[in-house]
Amino acid sequence: MRVGVPREIKVHEYRVGLTPASVRELVAHGHEVLVESGAGHGIGAGDERYRLAGARIVDVDEVFAIPELIVKVKEPQAAERARLGAGQVLFTYLHLAPDPDQARELLANGVTAIAYETVTSPDGTLPLLAPMSEVAGRMSVQAGAHCLEKESGGRGVLLGGVPGVEPARVVILGGGVVGSNAARVALGMGADVTVVDRSLEVLRRLDARFGSPLTTLHASRDAIESAVAAADLVIGGVLVPGAAAPKLVSRDMVRGMQSGAVIVDVAIDQGGCCETSRPTTHADPTYVVDEVVHYCVANMPGAVARTSTYALNAATLPHVLALADKGWRPAMRDDPHLRHGLNVCAGRIAHAGVGEALGLPMTEPDSLLDD
Repeated sequence: MRVGVPREIKVHEYRVGLTPASVRELVAHGHEVLVESGAGHGIGAGDERYRLAGARIVDVDEVFAIPELIVKVKEPQAAERARLGAGQVLFTYLHLAPDPDQARELLANGVTAIAYETVTSPDGTLPLLAPMSEVAGRMSVQAGAHCLEKESGGRGVLLGGVPGVEPARVVILGGGVVGSNAARVALGMGADVTVVDRSLEVLRRLDARFGSPLTTLHASRDAIESAVAAADLVIGGVLVPGAAAPKLVSRDMVRGMQSGAVIVDVAIDQGGCCETSRPTTHADPTYVVDEVVHYCVANMPGAVARTSTYALNAATLPHVLALADKGWRPAMRDDPHLRHGLNVCAGRIAHAGVGEALGLPMTEPDSLLDD
């Protein structure tokens, strides 16, 4: 199979779909890999390293026109969507629920779009989302600590405090991969940390892992409202696979927060869990609503592109090989967990969460797998 790896064009996105090591594996399996010139510069992998791995270096026209399988990192931008066509398979993060324009264009051009974020594992987790959630969770505390500085518009609070001065109060909404990684870093920096989640089992696991330094709260409206009002930093890490994130923090709650408090909404890829959240970029990462600083960068892991790309490839490569070795239909027939990644096919929505979020009918993936 011919596999294409474009250079990412989203603002300040430096990751790349395949590393040179991943290209070498595909070539060893007998596939032809076309890499757009400059695609790996953000991770320190120049064109020559890709050539040595067996790739053919091409321009943007070729990387989209020739391959049957396109492997990316971020959702295709408008210029990229215009280059995709029927018969091609796109494997990347899509986050279609809050992006009806992207969904409509993918439906119209007939591409088969498989989303990293809805591929599952036997235990029901999301193995291709987890590496970036780990990165984003850890980065959220780093970003929040910076935003709390007075120069950034924050309260002028040091996350860990100092002897004689209390630490910052950090509230984390969601105790999954993002939340647990955020808690780990925030506790390590000496903050006063509370995790809010609707699952008692999740809260028990976090309590067993971190012990008494961590406060856990069941996610009632009262608990969220009171925790957010007292917080210096709120980190949104909630996720409903494929669907839009629930709005846990209302506009009224934001108005009730302390002046100079910070919200880092990691859930922004799925629309955000705060009513006042809107996507931002690394070039212009923050804005202020009711004297509360909002950091809502939709591709946070792109800032640490090398770490993120290698972590992502460790998870995605087995699936890329399966798609290339078998073809997408046989690969999905053989693997129901990969089949959960199918979001768009032949002009139809193939994921229930995406269909519900967009108000569009959904077609069962099994019915789309016949040759």
